[in-house]
Amino acid sequence: MRFKILVIDDEPILRESLEVALKTLEHDVIIARTGEEGLERFQKENPDLVLLDHWLPGINGDEVLRRIKEQEPEIPVIIMTAQGSIELAVSSMKMGAFDFLVKPFELDQVEDLIKKGLDRVRLKKEVEWLRAQYQEKFRSGGIIGASQKMKEVLGLAEKVAQGSETTVLIEGETGTGKELLAEYIHFLSPRSSFPFIPINCGAIPKDLFESELFGYEKGAFTGALEKGKIGKVEAADNGTLFLDEVGELPPSAQVKVLRVLEEKEYFKVGGIEKKRADIRIIAATNKNLGAEVKRGNFRDDLYFRLNVVRLTIPPLRDRRVDILPLFRFFLGRFNEQFKKGFLQISGEAEEQIHSYPWPGNVRELRNAVERIVLLEKGDTILDKHLSFQREKGEEKTDARELKRFIPAQGIVLDEVEKGYILEALRMKKGNKIQAAKLLGISRSALIYRMEKYGIK
Repeated sequence: MRFKILVIDDEPILRESLEVALKTLEHDVIIARTGEEGLERFQKENPDLVLLDHWLPGINGDEVLRRIKEQEPEIPVIIMTAQGSIELAVSSMKMGAFDFLVKPFELDQVEDLIKKGLDRVRLKKEVEWLRAQYQEKFRSGGIIGASQKMKEVLGLAEKVAQGSETTVLIEGETGTGKELLAEYIHFLSPRSSFPFIPINCGAIPKDLFESELFGYEKGAFTGALEKGKIGKVEAADNGTLFLDEVGELPPSAQVKVLRVLEEKEYFKVGGIEKKRADIRIIAATNKNLGAEVKRGNFRDDLYFRLNVVRLTIPPLRDRRVDILPLFRFFLGRFNEQFKKGFLQISGEAEEQIHSYPWPGNVRELRNAVERIVLLEKGDTILDKHLSFQREKGEEKTDARELKRFIPAQGIVLDEVEKGYILEALRMKKGNKIQAAKLLGISRSALIYRMEKYGIK
């Protein structure tokens, strides 16, 4: 990363030496000989760091520092002062200077201080970049809220975001945008300058879950990395940890997540040193956790601790007014990505888009738009471009046709489910991940059902 450095000093030899040294370090160097010229160049050039002589003709260094800090409080200013003026330099630091150098000094000293100052600038720029990414993501429809239901959800999300400790539970069907809403809450929160770390509780084998969540010390178990591993909790320090599919948490991990919520403490796998967890937890589920508690699959104390504020994202079929705005938003995004020029949607296509039930919610809609923009040509979305949607609809079994499949004496639903699981495992040659995908459930959910039905 290239930075601009402003040098304000009235000694020609020092100015030239600094200019050569800083250009060697691949920085852009701006030179000023007086305080007045320095302030003028500061306003015009907007530098990242300032090297400022304390004794200057005209306006002295203290006054220049004061005016710079009024305009840009965060910019690092390094004061250069003669021997015997250390007290003045310390005074300048109280006014906001980053550090000081006593003349004569070695160029290595300057380089070290500049590196420290620019590290702060680099961090600030990275934070600004991260904020810009979030702003780009959310400013123009990353979350569409035209319907009254979504406006209520977003309004509550904006309020709860202001509490940096408050735990949030997001409920909603698969594909409704639970992770996006969690990111939105993080973006609006005081923790937005720090990481947002997601973990899918249903995608990690239960015997590996604790090491993924909390990390492990070196030598914690056979096959552990020599240096150990940082867990998601540590990676989210000062930020937000997002527990997706929280209903799939293994029982042993539920106890430890509860400890993190209650005590803000945890241990790495194989570790004896207690770690602090300064994080906010947002959880999401497509299950009814209250019902899971009654069935004994989820701890009631963890459920109550997660359910401080609950946000429920309605499915697309219950907020149809959002469907076309979402479609147009994704249309613009994929037009840009694939260099296409779809500008409008025909009336017949609009009717088809609006009337389709979108069982996969926003995710399905997004994928549909991506497919159309990638494969089709022209400037108008036509009804024929949505033919694959009708084919999907025709594949759905009409409720009236179920009579053909259910015998008069009835069925045992558990046996039917067990049969489908056995068939999926047979088709995928025992591969649990592939079988779970075929059944439309998570690997953990498949294993739970296998244990339930005694399937080896």
